[in-house]
Amino acid sequence: MMATIVVKQVGSPIRRPAVQRRILIGLGLNKMHRTRELEDTPSVRGMVAKIPHLVEIVEEKA
Repeated sequence: MMATIVVKQVGSPIRRPAVQRRILIGLGLNKMHRTRELEDTPSVRGMVAKIPHLVEIVEEKA
């Protein structure tokens, strides 16, 4: 069984660099308060770490 994390968008990409907007879209988020359950991989963790002001990790499942 793979580990997953639930990521929620809490910040708006308005007036943010285009790179940060692309990271949000890459995570499958683009509107406020949306959540996505994603595989807990180093690449996903790295994307979340790049935009900590826009997303939060709601829960981690083993």
